[in-house]
Amino acid sequence: MAINLQKGQTIDLRKNDKGENIYDLSSVTIGLGWDVRQKQTGLLGKLFGGGKEEEYDLDAIAFILDANGNVANLGRTVQNNGKQVGLFEGDVIFFNSMKHPSGHIWLTGDNRTGAGDGDDEQIIVKLDSLDEKYQKILFVVSIYQGKQNNQHFGMVENAFIRAIDAKGKEITKYSLSGDSSLNGICSMIFSEVYRKDGGWKFRAIGEPQMTDNFVEILKRYIK
Repeated sequence: MAINLQKGQTIDLRKNDKGENIYDLSSVTIGLGWDVRQKQTGLLGKLFGGGKEEEYDLDAIAFILDANGNVANLGRTVQNNGKQVGLFEGDVIFFNSMKHPSGHIWLTGDNRTGAGDGDDEQIIVKLDSLDEKYQKILFVVSIYQGKQNNQHFGMVENAFIRAIDAKGKEITKYSLSGDSSLNGICSMIFSEVYRKDGGWKFRAIGEPQMTDNFVEILKRYIK
C-alpha cells in the first residue's frame, strides 16, 4: 500500500513501510495532478455559460543536482519558433527541454488544462541507471503566467505528486489542496528524491513561492 506523506516527511523509495524491498526503481514515474476550484455561479450564469472555468497551465519542472546541491549543466541556448530558448539539454527538465542528455530522465508532455483523472503531467526517472554524479532531483510546479492571469495555488485543489515504480505500483503520494493561505502563490517546491545509503529517499517539501517563473527558483541552485 502506498504511503501518504505529510509536509516534511521522508520515505525510502525501495522499501515499503515494513522495510521490505518490493519496489522496482529501474523506472520511476513522478506524476503530478490537479483540479481547478469551480466558481460558484448563479442561475443566470448557469443559463448563459458564465461559469465556464479558464484554463490553468501547471508545469512540472525537475532540477537535477550534483553533490554540492547545484545544477552543474545549464545547457545551451537555441532558436525555438523564432525565440531564443535557454536551458536546452541541460540538467533542468521542463516544457522547452523535455529530455535529459543522459536519456534517463524525461517529461512525457505538457498538459495545459489539468482536465481528466489521474496524472496530468509525468516525469520519468530511471533511478537505477542515473550516474552517481547526480545526487538529488528537485521537483517544482509552477503556474505558467500565473501573475499575468491572476492565477494561484489558492484556486487549485486536489493537487498531488506521487511516485510509481516500474511495475505500476504507487510507492508514495503527497497531496496539497489550495486554501486562502496559498493565495498569490504561483509556484511550489513540491518534493525531492535524493540518494541515501545506497538507495533513494523521497521527501515531501511543499514550500510555496510567489514567483510564476521557475528560473527565479533555479538561481538558488547555480554556483
